[in-house]
Amino acid sequence: MLTLFRMLSRLPLRVLHAVGAVAGWLVYLASPSYRARFRAHVQIAGLPWAAARGGIQEAGRMIAEVPWLWMRPHDVALGDKLQWRGAELIEQGLAAGRGLVFLTPHLGCFEICAQAFAERFSASGPVTVLFRPAKQAWLRRVIDASRGRPGLETAPATLAGVRQMIRALRKGQCVGLLPDQVPPQGLGVWADFFGRPAYTMTLAARLLQQTGAMPLLIWGERLPKGRGYVVHVLPAAPIEADLPAESAAAIINQGMEEMIRLAPHQYLWGYNRYKHPRGLDIGVAPAAEPRQEA
Repeated sequence: MLTLFRMLSRLPLRVLHAVGAVAGWLVYLASPSYRARFRAHVQIAGLPWAAARGGIQEAGRMIAEVPWLWMRPHDVALGDKLQWRGAELIEQGLAAGRGLVFLTPHLGCFEICAQAFAERFSASGPVTVLFRPAKQAWLRRVIDASRGRPGLETAPATLAGVRQMIRALRKGQCVGLLPDQVPPQGLGVWADFFGRPAYTMTLAARLLQQTGAMPLLIWGERLPKGRGYVVHVLPAAPIEADLPAESAAAIINQGMEEMIRLAPHQYLWGYNRYKHPRGLDIGVAPAAEPRQEA
């Protein structure tokens, strides 16, 4: 599998994206449960199907581009494959010395954001990104090699990883995480996401509240025909230190919604955002399961 990843990483990005688009549609057509969840989440968000339908092929492109993103040699710059919008917000935050928390939904190419930061801003210190270690040994080796790039450090989704991120923020450095990822039992609260209760991580807000860091919204737009990516940086609503966990999670979810509405065709609508962690006493009426299509 590692050899296959290396071979695929040598293909042009436009080829990988073309193959991924086809694969995305094949998975969508072959899986009734995935198809039903995808369509149900679009409906929950109140978006027209035409605006979100492109997410079918974008999900495939997200998978197909992984070898290129992970296995690309560390000394090969993104170059003309990368554009920025709003980079001045990062510059201003770094100058303030408060530390920055990058909040990214499952939108576009979220992997590109940390790599782009490391390439442009590593002189100010590394960016530390939260991740869940893979179960397969070969995949752990690939991830460790790919994400351990100059200017990019990783923190496991454990107590040790949280402490690592807090230390980085107190040094005035940057961290990144996906706050729309469903956390394990006991590490989240219920907060509306597109008007439906979703179990939402408290970590993002706690990092901000405990360190006084500045939040920023960031996502990587995937350009058509393999032309590359645009990293968008947007201001985020502040999280006051004494704000209750539920209120803080609601504010962060609103920020995620704002970004998703900018490019609904690149959101991962098939991600099971409304699932309930195993063994969780949900305390609220669970979100209705989407019905399978006939």
